Amino acid sequence: MQRGEFSSRLAFIFAASGSAVGLGNIWGFPTNAAENGGAAFVLMYLILAFLLAYPAMMAELIIGRHTRANMVNALQAISPGQTAKTIGKLTGIGGMVTAGLILSFYSIVAGWFIAFMLEPLTSVMGLESMGNWLTEFSLVRNIGFAGFFILLTVLIISAGVVRGIEKWSSRLMPSLFVLMGALILYVLTQDGAMEGLKHYLVPDFSQITDPNLIVSALGQAFFSMSLGVGTMLVYGSYIRADENLPVVGALVTLTDTSVAFLAGLLVLPAIFVAQNLGVTIYAESGNLIAGPDLIFQVLPALFDGMGATGLFVGLAFFVLMSIAAVTSSISMLEVPVSYAVEAHKVNRNRATWLVGLLVFGISTLICFNFDALFGFVITMTTERAQPLLSMMLCIFAGWVFYRNSILEELKSGHPDIEQGLFWKIWPVYVKFFCPALILLTFAQGF
Repeated sequence: MQRGEFSSRLAFIFAASGSAVGLGNIWGFPTNAAENGGAAFVLMYLILAFLLAYPAMMAELIIGRHTRANMVNALQAISPGQTAKTIGKLTGIGGMVTAGLILSFYSIVAGWFIAFMLEPLTSVMGLESMGNWLTEFSLVRNIGFAGFFILLTVLIISAGVVRGIEKWSSRLMPSLFVLMGALILYVLTQDGAMEGLKHYLVPDFSQITDPNLIVSALGQAFFSMSLGVGTMLVYGSYIRADENLPVVGALVTLTDTSVAFLAGLLVLPAIFVAQNLGVTIYAESGNLIAGPDLIFQVLPALFDGMGATGLFVGLAFFVLMSIAAVTSSISMLEVPVSYAVEAHKVNRNRATWLVGLLVFGISTLICFNFDALFGFVITMTTERAQPLLSMMLCIFAGWVFYRNSILEELKSGHPDIEQGLFWKIWPVYVKFFCPALILLTFAQGF
């Protein structure tokens, strides 16, 4: 079976950046920053992104391109013995399950953004009751819009690598940057924005060693860059052999961290602009309101306070969030779909619909048991499973995958890489430091 392949470096960067740039950046990063001391969290996130997330991403990209396979088959292919093959299979299945679970709660949140995106249109049309339904928490709304979002993702993935993933990533990512830039410029001109900017950019170093902050920053880095669940491994399997992997990996990391940073420049100042308009931005604990309450209560109140201008600003903001959600969801769905297509010879279209229906089933289950399952699934996948799975991928890259095979793979896109700084540092770093640092950081949360 002929596999798809990204047509150019730019196409891959758009697709991989689209996977990395999602709700984890635009929603998760600013809210985590708000909860964990603002600039102190930003600093720790940037440190962990380059110390751990980038080397871990390179492990996935190298394994993926070398094997030209899905996560399960790839880890088995580089394993020399039966024990390693079994562990590789279990790790791959764990990655697929985690990707599916992330997509299941992700779809619910993305559905909220689509609903809030439609609300300004109902206001213009005078459909007040419809607008209220779109913005009020309800079982029907949650399931309905989660289903719509999954359907959208299924339609893109079923079209394949070039006509689906590449085509839509290349359209949506530039749109995301334009919208974000315009919104940042507007928000920073409003009264109160500078106070939010100070909260965001001036660190309180007394919080920098807080274990909760460190674990949260680690989970954020791995979640926002789609690591540990096989998305980068699968996307790596679609990269052309002549591409310089360390360079494209660095470009994806820079894009991801830049968008996360820009999201903070948008959301944190917006919070204090809302306060200037009389909106309550502090919880009873004394901390800034974060999480869903920030995005779906504080910011809509801000938009309402802007009058007619707020309709357009609110529409642009939720369009931005919806675009970010789609670019990430297509990579998560591709992980189990690629396995079904390659390992079980299922037709791509059929595999996509079957996996999509399964994810929708899990989303529906979460909606029916929201209080018990929503936060639990988020914690278990993004803060627990992703770092541990990424640690396993680093172990496979450092201890199982033959060093000469890695070097030959890297040479195909960079013949002189053996003399470069990357090859002098990365093999040792991914073998010893990455697993140890991930495990140490992870253990801080207990």
